[in-house]
Amino acid sequence: MSNAQIPDKPALEGLEQKWDAAWTADGTYLFDRDAAKGTGRGGVYSVDTPPPTASGSLHIGHVFSYTHTDVKVRYERMRGKTVFYPMGWDDNGLPTERRVQNYYGVRCDTSLPYDADFEPPFHGDAKSLKPADQVPISRRNFIELCEELTLEDEKQFEALFRQLGLSVDWTQTYRTISNDTIRTSQLAFLRNLERGEAYQSLAPTLWDIDFRSAIAQAELEDREQQANYHRIAFHKSDGSGDIHIETTRPELLAACVALVANPGDERYQPYFGTTVRTPIFDVEVPVLPHPLAQQDKGSGIAMVCTFGDVTDIVWWRELDLPNRTILGKDGRVLPDAPDALTTDAAKAAYAEIAGLTVFSAKKKMVELLEASGELLEISKPFSHPVKFYEKGDRALEIVSTRQWYLRNGARDEAFREKLIALGREMSWHPDFMRVRYENWTNGLTGDWLVSRQRFFGVPIPVWYPLDENGDRVEAGVIVPDAADLPIDPTIDVPDGFDESQRGVPGGFEGERDIFDTWATSSLTPQLAGGWKRDEELWNLVAPFDLRPQGQEIIRTWLFSTMVRSALEDDRAPWTDAAISGYILDPDRKKMSKSKGNVVTPADILDRHGTDAVRYWSASSRFGSDAAFDIQNPTQVKIGRRLAIKVLNAAKFVLSFPVPEGAEVTHALDAAMLATLDQVVRDATAAFEAYDHARALEITEAFFWTFCDDYLELVKERAYNQNDVGQASAALALRLALSTLLRLLAPVLAFATEEAWSWFEDGSIHTAPWPEPRGIEGDPAVLTAASTALVGIRRAKTEAKASQKTPVARIVLRAPDAVVAALSLAEGDLKAVGRIETLELLTGGDGLTVESVELAPQPEQSGV
Repeated sequence: MSNAQIPDKPALEGLEQKWDAAWTADGTYLFDRDAAKGTGRGGVYSVDTPPPTASGSLHIGHVFSYTHTDVKVRYERMRGKTVFYPMGWDDNGLPTERRVQNYYGVRCDTSLPYDADFEPPFHGDAKSLKPADQVPISRRNFIELCEELTLEDEKQFEALFRQLGLSVDWTQTYRTISNDTIRTSQLAFLRNLERGEAYQSLAPTLWDIDFRSAIAQAELEDREQQANYHRIAFHKSDGSGDIHIETTRPELLAACVALVANPGDERYQPYFGTTVRTPIFDVEVPVLPHPLAQQDKGSGIAMVCTFGDVTDIVWWRELDLPNRTILGKDGRVLPDAPDALTTDAAKAAYAEIAGLTVFSAKKKMVELLEASGELLEISKPFSHPVKFYEKGDRALEIVSTRQWYLRNGARDEAFREKLIALGREMSWHPDFMRVRYENWTNGLTGDWLVSRQRFFGVPIPVWYPLDENGDRVEAGVIVPDAADLPIDPTIDVPDGFDESQRGVPGGFEGERDIFDTWATSSLTPQLAGGWKRDEELWNLVAPFDLRPQGQEIIRTWLFSTMVRSALEDDRAPWTDAAISGYILDPDRKKMSKSKGNVVTPADILDRHGTDAVRYWSASSRFGSDAAFDIQNPTQVKIGRRLAIKVLNAAKFVLSFPVPEGAEVTHALDAAMLATLDQVVRDATAAFEAYDHARALEITEAFFWTFCDDYLELVKERAYNQNDVGQASAALALRLALSTLLRLLAPVLAFATEEAWSWFEDGSIHTAPWPEPRGIEGDPAVLTAASTALVGIRRAKTEAKASQKTPVARIVLRAPDAVVAALSLAEGDLKAVGRIETLELLTGGDGLTVESVELAPQPEQSGV
């Protein structure tokens, strides 16, 4: 029995710090490898925990989704599973680089040497900083600042997660930029390369001008932008007239390689197979049919430019058109005109747009077209969707670059079907989220672009030989030995070469690109589970039991992890995927940083207590959206009231001594415990089905019945040492308290631990999950007694009398079965209602108070 002192006034304040320290000191949540080895994989519950991006601050959405996972994990731990619950930090990638640039006022310039004494101009205290004001620094200096800032962010994240009560094993933490992570990511890639699943290609690439990096399909989002149609005359090569096209991108006219129209469009069928000459540049291009051309869009015929949008890429590829790219990686028109521009007039016109931004080039081309008379009309502005990098500020352009790709089923029907099949083998919570995964998989248009032209990330582990002219031999990729990983090809030297041969003819060149952050995050099961590093651990935890995550990254994190697992292990990486809903503001709009309506959780946790916030989170099912109003967080307040009630009820119950050898003998006590048995069954079934909200709903409903009705009904008997039913009441109260605390423990992690410590040893979170006790009792007795108690209270209220007012006589009428049940609780009803005579009559459909006669009150004398 615990010797913890029950405070005079139990309170929630301070419980987070108290119990986090105790759990850490006791190793409550450490993964027990010996226990896992004893039970094997079947006795382990493993979680592929989302590694939050360590760039900025956590928001209320993190509290929401991570609590869902933690509630399930705590349940599984109490069910006797050895839990593997790691935490990772996703600290590489574009968001981290942008945060470092803005925080320190710097930008990376790979041409600069390392400065060991460099001090950044700012430390998050720059009021307004333009990109041009950022101080250029070397790649190594930049990476050091990334490391420095992410480490500080991670400390703050861990502190908040501890305050939230996440029962993770903090000794199983990984970072997506650590040496172990780099080794694992590079090894997985080299295995992909060896099996032919990774390849390099020169191809049209979606490009973010600000980030100076390629962008994958999964990172795109459409944003509405204003545009104008420009009606332009193309001249038929036979001199018989013009064909008019409408385009929003006249600045790409020099990159035009064809005109396309729908094969069913009778207007243009006569021209298929003929050619036209482009305005201004006088380049001959074919007129071709293609089903993607929209007859009702503009003039029904479009110019194909390499490349204006993703449809241009499809046309270019499927119609086998030439590549006439004119945009560079900086978003400006390239200085050298395409070879197809052969006349002096064409070259002179191109010279006027060379070096200009897209915006300026468009303006100049409109001027040239107007002067030539080939611009027929400019439409009124209209809105249309344009591709953006989800974290970018400017529309993407399409440039031709050499990039690394990983096969993902887009061009391999058999592999695509395999990914669909693996998704169907899993359990999805809720199930409809599987459809989103399948829709994404079936809608892919290209393989996974995994290389990025950035600095802070996992280096792509290859070198290239240089020929006698110093040009890269792309087909001769040099790879390291797996035993040498991790490597940085910009620093390390491949076997057979020395540093003096770097960048010289006949020597070598290291790959400067890094992996897309998803190429690393797609390996979170491998990173956390010790793949190819700790095979014993890997065999104990993989495939993982649970992948919890947000719905918006099904297309990125979940899909990419499935791809890596399918390629490497020919299986799904988890058995279950639990998808959280969105957090909505009071106007029912999704909270997001871009909208500026995000709520940070620190103040909410401090003001209301962690258990209150965990309650709000756990009240929503997986996949369901939850509204949050920081001005009036009603559900949080309800959770706080419940947590306080748990402490007060526990203190009250523990005030009744349980005699040695006590047994449950009273019908009302047995009825309560029998009812509680069903609550245990129902809550357990809900948890097994990943429906924590239903488990909480069931438990909470009974808890309030227990406190408001049963406790009130039996407290007089439990106090009375001379009552033959005292031992039965005290024991039933203690048994119920033990069960209810454990049922609520996954949600109210701190209040239940505090109350448990008052009468039990060890942590409630490692105590066994409650099982039905099997005490024979009729739940109808508790139902009838609770209903009668409500009626008695109402009768006193209507008589404008205090609930403590004695009653001389009260008459209740109810059906036969209810009267029979009430007779078994008659003594407790009389005690709680201060009733001298309780008369029970049969009849009617429900329980009613026929009459009530208050006892005479002594007259009060006044002055």
